[in-house]
Amino acid sequence: MAIQTDALRARLLCGTALTLISVLPATAQEREGDVISLDPILVRQQDEKGNAADRSSSVYVADAELERARMGDVKDLFAGIASVSVGGAIPVAQKIFVNGVDMLNLAIQVDGVSQNNRVFHHLSANAFDLGLMKSVRVDPGVAPADAGPRAMAGRVVMETVDAEDILTKGQSVGGTARMSYGDNGGTAQGSLTLAGESNGFEIVAYAKRATGDNFEDGDGTEMTGTAANMTAALLKLGYESEQGHRLEFSAQQIEDEEWRNDKPNFGPSSGGTYAYLIKRYNYSLRYENVNNTGLWDPAVTLGYSGTDVDRPNDAWAGFTNSTSRTYSLVLQNEFHLSDSNKITAGVDFQNRKTSISGSWVTPDFASEESDNIGVFAQARLEPTARLNISAGMRYDWQDFTGYQWLPTDSIHTSSHSGASGNLSVTYEVTDDFSLRAGYSNVFGGLDLGDSFEFWLTRDYSGLRPSRAQNIIIGADWTPGAWTISGELFKTKFDDARDGTTVVDFESQGVNIGATYGWGSGFARLSYAYSDATLDGAPSSSFDLRDFGAPLGHVLSVEVQQELMQYNTLLGGSIEAAASYDAGGSYAGKELPSYVVANVFAEYTPPAWNGVSIRGSINNLFDETYADRATYGGEFTGFQTMNEPGRNFVVEAVMKF
Repeated sequence: MAIQTDALRARLLCGTALTLISVLPATAQEREGDVISLDPILVRQQDEKGNAADRSSSVYVADAELERARMGDVKDLFAGIASVSVGGAIPVAQKIFVNGVDMLNLAIQVDGVSQNNRVFHHLSANAFDLGLMKSVRVDPGVAPADAGPRAMAGRVVMETVDAEDILTKGQSVGGTARMSYGDNGGTAQGSLTLAGESNGFEIVAYAKRATGDNFEDGDGTEMTGTAANMTAALLKLGYESEQGHRLEFSAQQIEDEEWRNDKPNFGPSSGGTYAYLIKRYNYSLRYENVNNTGLWDPAVTLGYSGTDVDRPNDAWAGFTNSTSRTYSLVLQNEFHLSDSNKITAGVDFQNRKTSISGSWVTPDFASEESDNIGVFAQARLEPTARLNISAGMRYDWQDFTGYQWLPTDSIHTSSHSGASGNLSVTYEVTDDFSLRAGYSNVFGGLDLGDSFEFWLTRDYSGLRPSRAQNIIIGADWTPGAWTISGELFKTKFDDARDGTTVVDFESQGVNIGATYGWGSGFARLSYAYSDATLDGAPSSSFDLRDFGAPLGHVLSVEVQQELMQYNTLLGGSIEAAASYDAGGSYAGKELPSYVVANVFAEYTPPAWNGVSIRGSINNLFDETYADRATYGGEFTGFQTMNEPGRNFVVEAVMKF
């Protein structure tokens, strides 16, 4: 089955859209001239629970980082946060690691809906379109009880845009158009967002298209299987009454259809390329009362999410289609004891399933499935003006079913249950210095396996329900325009599933951050060190797959400066990693160090209200490297998937 890109058509669309922008400045609405900030503190202040003790170690993606990643990928999104590493070079292969832990082990929620993170281990479980995201928050390590089941090492929360995020005051209809082009790979992208509201009713419609060719790394080597061919869409409907009752429905879908390497997160190899048809979808229906008062403040979220992976021309292995999906339901109530003391309690349900069909499966189908029912309560309290406490518990009941075709055709079923608890405390020693600590002990049950490995012998007799422990100890200092923070963390999994056996996994390290803001600019530094081990021994990315990654020392620096008299914003970033000696199966192999610089300039023409033009040079010095979180960087016999070499990108945005 042939899949062809239409980069030429997208480039023509780019030219058409830029022409449209140039002739429509008079119709654009005036926008506020505030520079989008790199300061995540401003984002935290928008979170109604931002001051809770269980959010004290949370990582908020700054508005500027989110805006710059609109036409990028998750690596661009987390580029300024050293504790969150992204490897894989292309969206469908990018893996995300938080404090050295694979996001497969975190609870992931998009518009309140739990995601099924289990797909082919050479593909990403976290392919998100950032053009439609309003906010992104990472709760590393210690997660509250209302985060849902299997929040083994924390959670990640993403929310898509609402109409109010698109419209300015007084607008009833508006939107945003974006076009971008990158010369390395000739990748052209275009997106359009439309929003409207009237008498409490809201609608947001979003569509995006990206096409291109394979990119080259810093040495000029073509990275096969990296061409862009993605389509994304979002439809969001909402109604909010005068009494604050809000009902919201969102539906989003991402499709990627392109020839990829046999193992998409590896570079060119003798295995050739295969047609990959990948579809990710998320549906959410939510009710809440936005007034947030009283002892009766219920919220309901009903969701369905999933990922389909098809290799239709895979005659050798016989893989035809794999599906991972989750049905979820959350019923909860928030008891407002006072403005600063609240208890959230409720019940949640998840049905997760992963399956695959192919000529090697008898009878052409294999699957694993789990049902989980949990009850939870989380108290967020402020006993004194300087002390915040967050404490919670949940209890989960899990039923697991696995189709076991080797050594004998049979169905395996088992039931497990367990309690989870967490405690987080923050104390303000002075007005600008505070201490924080958190601990959690989490029941994980049995995780679903990788469906592309269901051809292996499935003997479930050696599996046991997993359990995780997390601890974080940190301090924050805010003298004047500075914000300085540091923390120690440790995550430990007992009886974590590794195919049909269990292992113990551990990641520990330190995070340090410093930000400084001045009247017309901002600078931010982030440093992280993590050390991951398996069964107490140093390990390679092969040994650690699905658990974590050998990351070592990682550094990120960001800076931006506004030149108001020129209507221009300048900025840049540096991402770096120190060399790291692998262990386990590849002991003695070294992951090389790298330093990568990126720069940008953004111009807002005064005569064109709502229009901005950005030019970027990514990988300014044409460094040849694979991101530290990229799988297989220390392997022998495989070409690592390198990141793009120097890439000139131009982006035009029109808000109307």
